[in-house]
Amino acid sequence: MSRDGIVARVADTQTVLIKVHGPDRPGITSSLMAALDELGAVIGDVEQVVVRGHLVLALVVDVAATASLERVRSFSDDPDLIVEIEPAHPSPTDRDAGVVVTVIANSVPSDLRAGARELAPADLAAVAETIAAHNGNIDRIVRLSRYPVFSYELVVLGAPIDELRADLMRLSRDRSIDIAIQPDGLGRRSQRLVVMDVDSTLIQHEVIELLADEAGCRPKVAEITARAMAGELDFEQSLRARVRLLAGLPIDALQRARDRVVPTPGARTFIRTLRSMGFKVAIVSGGFTYFTDHLQQLFEIDHAFANELEIRDGHLTGEVVGDVVDRRRKAELLRQVASIEGIPLDQTVAVGDGANDLDMLATAGLGIAFNAKTVVAQAADVAISVPYLDAILFLLGVREIDVLIDPD
Repeated sequence: MSRDGIVARVADTQTVLIKVHGPDRPGITSSLMAALDELGAVIGDVEQVVVRGHLVLALVVDVAATASLERVRSFSDDPDLIVEIEPAHPSPTDRDAGVVVTVIANSVPSDLRAGARELAPADLAAVAETIAAHNGNIDRIVRLSRYPVFSYELVVLGAPIDELRADLMRLSRDRSIDIAIQPDGLGRRSQRLVVMDVDSTLIQHEVIELLADEAGCRPKVAEITARAMAGELDFEQSLRARVRLLAGLPIDALQRARDRVVPTPGARTFIRTLRSMGFKVAIVSGGFTYFTDHLQQLFEIDHAFANELEIRDGHLTGEVVGDVVDRRRKAELLRQVASIEGIPLDQTVAVGDGANDLDMLATAGLGIAFNAKTVVAQAADVAISVPYLDAILFLLGVREIDVLIDPD
């Protein structure tokens, strides 16, 4: 078609916005599309959502300038269905890749049976105001979950991610809500590998402290652990110092310690859902293989790595065998697993809570700080402070309806 032909065609059309809202029922969309087809309309954009049985449908269409739109206005005989038509700009809305802002109510009641804390209108208003202050436009809002936490996902266009993240993090602290911001795009929708820390992430304990209970040296071990996780001590040196305190511990003490391990709430649901989505799951621990081998079998985890305790004559020698799984090694193992599984690094997710996880979080496509130390929460791509591991699913864009709650 010639340039003049294109101009003529455009001049002979009108662009209109059609808004339909009212009680939802089967057949509304198909009837409207049939009416538009009769007019020879060309659809430029369409969005539809149903909220508590109420339909909101919006379309931008091009139709002949001489076409009568009464057929569209009367496409349904339902008097409760409202149809509004108004002129629209013919140029499509500019859309950049955008960012995704996930807002999570991070306060939980003392009695968990009372249900999750809801996000107040004031919480969402504060988030929206912060986005607007950065000239961001909220393109879409979707409720992700009501259990175990209330969460919403906002797709935002036109806002600079770094500046917006800084202000949203301040808002998160001020209002005691979790706010995560990450780039939208193909990478987020194609994530395929989750690599997790174990102690205080997959489980609620530091296993070396459980062993220290058996050896009667918990206060000494706990002090060294806290300093290591805060980044004040070299991890390998601190690990070897703590393990030496366990010298002489009989191996049946490992069984007793393992029996005390309690998974983090939501851990089974988290892994079960990931596996149903085709994710590979790995655990990398600064703890010990005696525990991670058990957890790998219990949760059907694809890969597990940890330190190996040296045992002689049925007792711990106070030494570890081979290379220590420290901060650097955790990042190496993430790359190794990604390579084995043929998964690009930008499609990987890492989850951890301590300074020993920092390199791993930085290496992954998305690094998530889970109930983390301050230094880790500030360095990670996103941070979450609710006590449920499966709440991480909502950061990945999973909706509550797709979560496979573990029956146990």
